[in-house]
Amino acid sequence: MARIYEGLKVLDLSRVLAGPFCAQLLADMGADVIKVEAPEGDENRRWPPLMPNGLSSNYASVNRGKRALTLNMKAPRAAEVLERLVRRADVVLHSFLPATADRLGISYERFHVLNPRLVFCSITGYGERGDLANKPGYDLMVQAFAGPMSVTGYEEGPPVRTGVSFVDMATGMSAYGAIATALYARERTGRGNWVRASLLETAVSILGYHGVAWLQAGIQPRKQGSGGANQAPYQAFHCAGGFVLVGAPNNAAWQRLCTALEDEGLKADPRFASNESRLRHRDELVPLLETHLKRHDAAHWVVLLEKHGVAVAPIQTLDQVMAHPQVLANAMVVAAHDASGEAWKGLGTPFKVEDGGGIATSAPPSLGEHSDQILHDDLGFSAEDIAALRQGGTI
Repeated sequence: MARIYEGLKVLDLSRVLAGPFCAQLLADMGADVIKVEAPEGDENRRWPPLMPNGLSSNYASVNRGKRALTLNMKAPRAAEVLERLVRRADVVLHSFLPATADRLGISYERFHVLNPRLVFCSITGYGERGDLANKPGYDLMVQAFAGPMSVTGYEEGPPVRTGVSFVDMATGMSAYGAIATALYARERTGRGNWVRASLLETAVSILGYHGVAWLQAGIQPRKQGSGGANQAPYQAFHCAGGFVLVGAPNNAAWQRLCTALEDEGLKADPRFASNESRLRHRDELVPLLETHLKRHDAAHWVVLLEKHGVAVAPIQTLDQVMAHPQVLANAMVVAAHDASGEAWKGLGTPFKVEDGGGIATSAPPSLGEHSDQILHDDLGFSAEDIAALRQGGTI
């Protein structure tokens, strides 16, 4: 069975994480994705940590299943190559600043004339409009600007970034959804569309209930440490040899937790009779619970508390996560192969499609790996033309 986007042609002009991740999701669903890079390559090809083959794991995490073409956008003949690419594309995706895109001639208006059915997706740091539209945006900068860092960490401590580039990756998923929406609309109208996503808009939307609480009630959220500010107990606790996440956010769960700990006094203590009172007395509650939990390790508590219907989770390191049967059962570790046939492992897609889904099986391409193939087979340039483009510094 053909995959969902089999035959869809995608031109990926984006860099770093958000745009490439979006394009990788399209490749996983069967699209033919051409990644266009400057002759020096996407900047994140060189970011540590590096894999044994010298390629950045940052680059490798978001570029499987693509074909690679180098193109110097400033070269005289670059526009000719780009126009041929656009005329055959269903989707063009870029992450240039608006001013840079204008300077390079990359715009919905221009490309729509060349290809009225084209879905044009632009990803920016701070949105297409407003005074900061041309401000470069990176994940950490936007975590600071948009609020997530203000609610991350411990109350008396400094601002803390999340340990993963969640704004970049979530923006890639937002862009994927926007492109899928525009492709669905094209089936009805026959026309393409311009869709936009930005790190800022993604980060603000992810504020979720924090943002609504401020808008509706003027509530400024506090840093929450490892848990939630509105439920107790609901956080990481010291146990023997490490930590375990335990949650009992309602009274029934609290009673079950006390039963599991075999502490009737704790169950009857009026300070902890309701979630509201447990929140007020959290500083007293936490050490009492840790006295119990320190008697055994996390594995013991996971088994026992799950038996009593208490929410519990081990705090796993990546080696544990990547080997966990539940992660493997849901195809979140996948295999691909590079041009030499060497096996390569990556992460699966965050969603599954039963009929027509899948994972691209080719590893992230080397810089310009498919340039000659794309120029000749896809765009119709002769061998002499390709040699001239290379001689002139276009590719």
